[in-house]
Amino acid sequence: MDTDGHIKDESSAGDGRSEHRSGVLDDPEMDGLTLYEKKALLVNRELDSHGMGRYQWWIFFLCGFGYFLDLMWAQAFGLIATPLQNELGFPPDQLGNIFSAFAAGLTAGAFIWGVLVDIIGRQYAFNLTCLISSVFGLCIGAPSTYNGILILTAFTGFGVGGNIGIDATICLEFLPQNRRFLLALLSIFQPLGVVMCSGIAYGFIPRYSCPVLPNGNFVPACKSVTAGVQCCTKASNMGWRYTLFALGVVTLVAFLLRFVAFRFQESPKYLLYRGRDDKAVEVLHNIAKFNGCESFISLDDFNALSEEGGSVQSRESGRSIMRVGTAQVTTSFSTKLKLECSRYKLLFRNAATARLTVLVWITYIFDYWGFSVAGSFLPTILLNKNKIIHVSITETYRNYVIIYLPGIVGVVVGAAMYAVPLIGRKWGMVISSVLMATSLFLFAAINTQAANVGLNLMEYFFQSMFNAILYGWTPEIFPAPIRGTACGLASFWGRLFSIISPLIAAHVLAMSTNGVLYLAGGAVFICTLAILLVPTSRMGAQSY
Repeated sequence: MDTDGHIKDESSAGDGRSEHRSGVLDDPEMDGLTLYEKKALLVNRELDSHGMGRYQWWIFFLCGFGYFLDLMWAQAFGLIATPLQNELGFPPDQLGNIFSAFAAGLTAGAFIWGVLVDIIGRQYAFNLTCLISSVFGLCIGAPSTYNGILILTAFTGFGVGGNIGIDATICLEFLPQNRRFLLALLSIFQPLGVVMCSGIAYGFIPRYSCPVLPNGNFVPACKSVTAGVQCCTKASNMGWRYTLFALGVVTLVAFLLRFVAFRFQESPKYLLYRGRDDKAVEVLHNIAKFNGCESFISLDDFNALSEEGGSVQSRESGRSIMRVGTAQVTTSFSTKLKLECSRYKLLFRNAATARLTVLVWITYIFDYWGFSVAGSFLPTILLNKNKIIHVSITETYRNYVIIYLPGIVGVVVGAAMYAVPLIGRKWGMVISSVLMATSLFLFAAINTQAANVGLNLMEYFFQSMFNAILYGWTPEIFPAPIRGTACGLASFWGRLFSIISPLIAAHVLAMSTNGVLYLAGGAVFICTLAILLVPTSRMGAQSY
């Protein structure tokens, strides 16, 4: 009898499970798979049978908040850089320090959270990243020294840094296979984050910033002038602080939605790898219940699968790479430690996989190089160019909103490429990266208000399109036992080079405005070359 007092048809439920088990064993796609891959395929089939239910939509939007926060915070420091420098009076060659501090936090976060998500599970990482970034983000505006601000910025970056890899991994592991284009569509939250950040900055910074002198320059920092001379005080320059506080509140709301409003279930594929098949079945039943449908999967379905050594193997060579399942539960601590270390071999298990891993790393390195320089310095460059052609600071901050809003359409176009046979993931990334680089080169050559807005809009449109496809594709090509680590390492290399690039760009900017644009555009072209070398066969295959 169920909770509503109705008598359940046990024989019908049993028949359903029997038919389900028979269908599993007869699935031709099971042939040649390892035991782990068979179980992962069974999970895929179960989630496919649920369709895109309420649970999946919750996961999609909550993971989207991670993307939202990533670019919201990345954009923030470019928008506050000028009023921050006006107040604190540090020299121009130190302007890049705040971008590098944030990038350093992002780098540490990408590596540590990427590794941890495969060790402690998706659940803890999913919540802790938002909690850490909200706590430190709320505090950035409190210090009155540049060093204090840099420290809090780095810790905020540490929390934000894990979002892209973790959220893409989580979303993939709960989506039906025919809805994987939604991985690319997750990136639609990034331009939304940029637009919100730009809108908040537009509301606060022009209104609550230090006054502008008749010659168009800002009043000097108080530490640079003698007493009694008009200068940029903290009280007259609260706009950037209000902006960061508002962003901290937004981040806190995202954490509360994840931790309080929704109960996140651990990933079934993570549980399978850890030998907790019973818990994986329980999670699948919980998801089905949340979605208002019935699940026929049982522990017997996993037990019925034929043993193939209980390992994750190279399907090309058949050589055992690592042990999974019960080996994760029954072995000693030292053996478990060795098994954890052996997971990294999956990234280089044969020549084809090693080549793919290296090409992904190269793509992330130069993608992050290009867009970190663009995101950090385009607002400053645009402000300087607009000053030359007598465009006001209010108009400039209004233009930021205009520039970043079409990025939403860029993400949608990127997701649509999944369904275009002659273009798909690969050529979508090639086309968008070429046009992104071209817009940066054109921006270096032209300085009119229309061109400044149009070319910046073009750059961000194709940046959004490229990253949407890249971030969605990366978790698809790695198996679940190493997926979080693989995404985290790719992001780590990109973040690492995004520490270096603002420092170089700051020195280049002191000598030449256009040099920064060429630096960013050249890096993006290298992404194009790396994607061209990726085999088309690695696009859109079954995800285990």
